[in-house]
Amino acid sequence: MRWTVKPIPNPEKVQNLQQALGVEKAIATLLVQRGIETFEEAKKFFRPSLKDLHDPFLMKDMDKAVARIEQALAEEENILVYGDYDVDGTTSVALMSSYLKTRTPQIATYIPDRYAEGYGVSYQGIDYAADNDITLIIALDCGIKAIEKVAYAKEKGVDFVICDHHRPGKKIPNAVAVLDPKREDCEYPYKELCGCGVGFKLIQALEEKLGNPVETLMPFFDLVATAIGADIVPITGENRVLAYHGLHVINTLPRSGFKAILNQVKKETLTITDVVFIIAPRINAAGRMKHGLHAVQLLVEEDEKLAEKYAAEIEAYNAERKDADRTITEEALQLIEELKEQERFTTVVYGEHWHKGVIGIVASRLTETYYRPTLVFTKSGNKLAASARSVKGFDVYNALEACTEHIEQFGGHKYAAGLTLDESCYEAFKNKFEEVVSQSIDQKLLTPEINADLELNLKEITPKFYRILKQFAPFGPGNMTPVFLTQHLTDTGYGKAVGQTQNHLKCSVQQLPDKNFIGAIGFNLGDKLPLIQHKKPFDAVYSIDENEWNGNVSLQLKLRDIR
Repeated sequence: MRWTVKPIPNPEKVQNLQQALGVEKAIATLLVQRGIETFEEAKKFFRPSLKDLHDPFLMKDMDKAVARIEQALAEEENILVYGDYDVDGTTSVALMSSYLKTRTPQIATYIPDRYAEGYGVSYQGIDYAADNDITLIIALDCGIKAIEKVAYAKEKGVDFVICDHHRPGKKIPNAVAVLDPKREDCEYPYKELCGCGVGFKLIQALEEKLGNPVETLMPFFDLVATAIGADIVPITGENRVLAYHGLHVINTLPRSGFKAILNQVKKETLTITDVVFIIAPRINAAGRMKHGLHAVQLLVEEDEKLAEKYAAEIEAYNAERKDADRTITEEALQLIEELKEQERFTTVVYGEHWHKGVIGIVASRLTETYYRPTLVFTKSGNKLAASARSVKGFDVYNALEACTEHIEQFGGHKYAAGLTLDESCYEAFKNKFEEVVSQSIDQKLLTPEINADLELNLKEITPKFYRILKQFAPFGPGNMTPVFLTQHLTDTGYGKAVGQTQNHLKCSVQQLPDKNFIGAIGFNLGDKLPLIQHKKPFDAVYSIDENEWNGNVSLQLKLRDIR
């Protein structure tokens, strides 16, 4: 691990904010590092308000989208709500379809089959619409590159409204409306919405036309918060407001589907991290192992008994997904070792029988192990399909763009993408991808970095300090959990390796001459026990959380690394 500490911001700004808020210097420093410099900005940060949401009509084509949907409602047209099979797509379909059903019964939903149709808008989906007398498709979390598909739909008398957040290609589809804040000609002030967030802006605009405030949409905030967490978009600006209020809905009035998932795992209060690691994988498991419509069904179900039944089915898909993920990861690791792939700048592996639904998770695991831009391929029909994952600071989307001569289609973001290619192009593509990455990546990016926000003395960690720190949540990209560095720590003598395979480190530390001590836990740091034994001094990078044991709650350090 490379340890870096963020630069200390302008002392004058820190001091001014410290005085304005009446907080410790460390808190003021953390806020200024996050671009919060005034009392007013701090208020917006700590108390995210729905008033801070932007006017949805600032988004390019929003007026056209609203007019077309209002026309469809007035003329009782059949509308198809179409979305991708991951969490962002299925929550978007649940959001849009359940909202529109409050205004018309003529709503159908469609999620493409991951295996038969692949990602995004499909000809099959358009045929389904045309065969069922559907004249309007609202596509969510996909569609920004569906130029031929939208043209094909037009020939069949089917209109498209696209809500997407992926990067557009050179051309924009000729749809009735294309809502995507990443369009170059879109001046919407916040560019980082997820697909469900763009869908939310559309229903906000539809409500506004009815003269209703955004508060009437409160029951949908939980879906948006789940998509924000799962799609790993920055939790800043509008996303922070939506995630904050969405978490509140999940924790106070969860929809039947969420309640049923949480009953399966016995969890009370959820943070955005819980949404990412508990709710999201289960919703995703449906599209990975069976079909994304199962997830939509669970998310829109109002009957608690039925929701329990669907949640139990999804729990089974999730268990199946975990097995597949474990097996394929082991096979991929073996392949990399045999082929000496770990000596390259990239990790590219292919397994003909690997389950297409889990190759994205496997790519993430391989990235954690080797810390290289990674692609995991499998056979998909008569093509090869891959999931790409990157390392912090390296744009894998741009790297793939430089390999387009070997690729049939690709799409995605800076850190995650998907692609398909012809089997005959696999070797040429693999070599080209290695060449592009090796020539363009800064080598230090190939060592994982731990970036501490600031250096802290242990005595600064008080209940009051932690109480304010907790209010920095929800955490995520753009507002990560604060990480601290403390030097010259010693273990009080009780440090030990714990866990079934002794792979975690548990200890209690102090910073002399101060006599106070605080408990610490380091997951997967069990092998570092020798560094702290016999009162050897060490430095640690950690975040702070609470440890609950026998009804007692105490603060503890969650160690990220020690040296």
